[in-house]
Amino acid sequence: MKRRNFITAGLLGITGVAYGLSARTQAASRIAPSLPARPKTITPAGPTALIERAKAAMAVHESSLLHTDRIGIADYSLHSAKERFHIVDLANGTSQSFLVAHGKGSDLRHTGWLQEFSNVPGSEASSGGSYITSETYVGKHGTSRRLKGLDPSNNLAEPRAIVIHGAWYAEPEMIESHGKLGRSQGCFAFSESDLAIILERLGPGRLLYADKV
Repeated sequence: MKRRNFITAGLLGITGVAYGLSARTQAASRIAPSLPARPKTITPAGPTALIERAKAAMAVHESSLLHTDRIGIADYSLHSAKERFHIVDLANGTSQSFLVAHGKGSDLRHTGWLQEFSNVPGSEASSGGSYITSETYVGKHGTSRRLKGLDPSNNLAEPRAIVIHGAWYAEPEMIESHGKLGRSQGCFAFSESDLAIILERLGPGRLLYADKV
């Protein structure tokens, strides 16, 4: 079976010892099952400045959140070949990292680097800022999770249909073949084999923060 390693989220200033987490898939139609996967070395979440921004965002939006035990952080300072999406457990001080694709409009030349954010409808770009996770639904990408933008930089996330979903172009094989992931239309697109645990760990009412430094 696929193994994942947890690391201490030291950049958050939270003391904790990483421990194994048994990922359980929620019963939702068309969620991809957990697949046997490659062992990975999980790297630190990113620059301290970005972690501090995420913590500050949680404090600002705490009244809108149902849960403050976990944060999802997309560190778009990193190349798409890196595990740059981090689910941080604030209760035990651990984090788990995943591949995530960014939007076409944020990387027009398809370099693998996010060049800029946009909140403009039709831009197909990623938007930076704070999101609150909402309900799941079944759409063209299978089971997905809706997001609501909480900041002026991403407050059109709902009409733009910016969501969490799985995608073939976010699979590790894309990196093996092309050195980078494919691009979304602005959504947070993940490997199908990672999607179930992301949907579970970032259930409704939690903060997702996206930025770059």
